[in-house]
Amino acid sequence: MGGVTELFIVMTLIAAFAFAPLGYFIYRFTKVSDKPLGDIEPHGDSPSVVNEFAEKAIKFVQDKLAKK
Repeated sequence: MGGVTELFIVMTLIAAFAFAPLGYFIYRFTKVSDKPLGDIEPHGDSPSVVNEFAEKAIKFVQDKLAKK
């Protein structure tokens, strides 16, 4: 049973070191502007080529399925 405990501790340390940069990134950016990534637009307010393409693709598939 000692092997499982040692493995748990080692894996916890590895996870802490792996996620430390993410935590530091979040800490720095929330400290500077009180928002995670600064001023951003809410989703859906600005036109996007990718969103328009996805909407057209979904509409195309829905039309094909409705005709069957």
